Amino acid sequence: MPNTVNNVTPHADLLKTAQAVLGNAYAPYSRFQVGAAILGVDGNIYAGCNVENAAYPEGQCAEASAIAAMVAGGCLEIAQICIVKKSTKTDSAQVAPCGGCRQKINEFARADTPIFVHGKGGDLKSYTLGALLPVAFGKQDLGKKDLGEK
Repeated sequence: MPNTVNNVTPHADLLKTAQAVLGNAYAPYSRFQVGAAILGVDGNIYAGCNVENAAYPEGQCAEASAIAAMVAGGCLEIAQICIVKKSTKTDSAQVAPCGGCRQKINEFARADTPIFVHGKGGDLKSYTLGALLPVAFGKQDLGKKDLGEK
């Protein structure tokens, strides 16, 4: 059973969706395939995978792809997010959002939003956004109070 965040376990289809989209990741340069699935507050699940580019900075992380799918679907708030990587027998690395993705998640989530990630050995670890981005700069710093306020 995966770890919980504030007594929250991942939505039943969140891990399956992240694992399913993982196979679509385009990572010919790093070979580090990542899949992400977001449970929006609207109850829908939005998926994304990483997409690399020969001009390295132009690639896109799985979390950013899933956020774009969520916004395109008309939802502006993340209830939960799950991030997985392709595991190998010798791979013991944990996958977690990079700094840029933590900031992107912050745009559409609250500090107590659960983030589930593949830990070492493939087990699921859980964090809150506030734990991963403790001193966040966000819309509240620009006078925006509510998620979804345009």
